[in-house]
Amino acid sequence: MSTHMIAQTSMHAEDRPVIATPMFYARLAGVLYLIITFAAIVAHMYVPSTLIVPNDAAATVANITASEGLFRMGGLGAELIVLLSEVILSIILYMLLKPVNNTLSLIATVSRLIMTTIHGINLLNYAFVLFIINGAAFGIEQSHALVSLFLDAHSFGFTVGIAFLIIHVFALGYLIYQSGYFPRVLGILFLIAGFGYLFDTVGLLFIESYTTTPDLIAMLISVAEIAFPVWLLVKGLNLQKWQQRMR
Repeated sequence: MSTHMIAQTSMHAEDRPVIATPMFYARLAGVLYLIITFAAIVAHMYVPSTLIVPNDAAATVANITASEGLFRMGGLGAELIVLLSEVILSIILYMLLKPVNNTLSLIATVSRLIMTTIHGINLLNYAFVLFIINGAAFGIEQSHALVSLFLDAHSFGFTVGIAFLIIHVFALGYLIYQSGYFPRVLGILFLIAGFGYLFDTVGLLFIESYTTTPDLIAMLISVAEIAFPVWLLVKGLNLQKWQQRMR
């Protein structure tokens, strides 16, 4: 090979874009899962349990007024972190799992993005609460009633969004199980979690007396949601089998 040809080959190699590997995407997905988990704990558990008093609108309004920064940063801010991370995670999961079944992976991605869209719109309920507390022209009783209304609407809207996540979880479980480059047990855990989400969502939306997720259901969901990101961070995926799937 001539010196000129070697130089050309070297230049072409340098001009090629650097493409992130599937292992990088797997690890990034694990990081995003953890970000979503921690931010969701703040937005969906800590803030409501700290500021919202069930069946006591006056106390709730007083708490939010006294801790408006927590409501803004912990409620709105943490939820925005969750939603932005969800968008990126949805696309990365599609890239990792499309070698198994492109159509099903696309369905999983779209359903998770629909959930994210609903939850984004649902944040307006929190904004309305702030508008009412910070000077909307309502009497005290009207303000308390409206705050309760928008907080209840936020809770209901969140559950509606989770209904679309059910599709994602079942599809994700099947794709992981069939992949060959992730342990099958992780797919089984997600399929079990899918039934947990289904049971809980039906109860919250359609059964009046069902107001709290049973501990067993929460545990079944948590096992899958924790085990998969931990595996992604520690092991990533079996790169050889992923490449075989791409052929």
